[in-house]
Amino acid sequence: MQSRSLPYLLLLPATVFLVCFFLYPFVLVAWQAFATDEGEITGKYFNKMVSHWKFEKALYYTLALALVVVPVQLVLSLMMASFVSSMKKGRDLILYIWTIPLGISDLAAGIIWLAIFDQTGFLNSVLYSTGIVDEPVTFLGYQNKGTIFIAVALAEIWRATAIMLVILVAGIGLIPKEYYEAAQVYGANSWQRFTKITLPLLKPSLQTALILRVILAFEVFAVVSALGGTNLPVLMGEVYNRQFVLQDNHTAAAFAMLILFISIISTVFFMWALRTPKGVKA
Repeated sequence: MQSRSLPYLLLLPATVFLVCFFLYPFVLVAWQAFATDEGEITGKYFNKMVSHWKFEKALYYTLALALVVVPVQLVLSLMMASFVSSMKKGRDLILYIWTIPLGISDLAAGIIWLAIFDQTGFLNSVLYSTGIVDEPVTFLGYQNKGTIFIAVALAEIWRATAIMLVILVAGIGLIPKEYYEAAQVYGANSWQRFTKITLPLLKPSLQTALILRVILAFEVFAVVSALGGTNLPVLMGEVYNRQFVLQDNHTAAAFAMLILFISIISTVFFMWALRTPKGVKA
């Protein structure tokens, strides 16, 4: 009897944690999004959300950042993971250096890149000292949304590529070396080994890395706040503004439910696109 109940006892702490810190808050947020203070079910808060002039821009910039940042991070992390996995010496040192940004918070990363793009920052100092410009350039001004977008994308790529890198390095480490040795015997070059062995067997890791990174991309806020403030509206920024600035918790909950819906759709897509066929070991 004790051996049968042991798995459930081991799962109990995680279950309690999920119920207390995910399921219960989710129910509260969903109730706020769909119900008035009097308890009447309504959709007016979603109508209020989509009718606001910032909604389309916030949705556009959030999706655009995800579509730009995540593919670049995927390519970079695959290249870096392949390089690290092929190293004979110094592998741990290189991996440690590349994962240093993981220890930096979103806001701190934004401030670091603000020191680069600011009017008195490093980039302007280099441009001015080399005579390329006669006066400092306002890269992050309210009229330069394109530059703000690029700065945020670069900051996110620098900060969060290591998340995918760690997952992919672990995944490559699980691929049996015998597969590569057999491919070499049959004359497969490096690119063929990567496309025919590494990528197919890396699907579960790619699935996990992409799901995690895309969800985090939809929740980008602190980096945008540091570099662009309100000049580059994103969905999570609207959640913050509605909840803490405008004290409109119902509309903030509607924005949160939209982010959750987009995250679920992307998760289902990656689970389908990168699914492993039955009977195939991954």
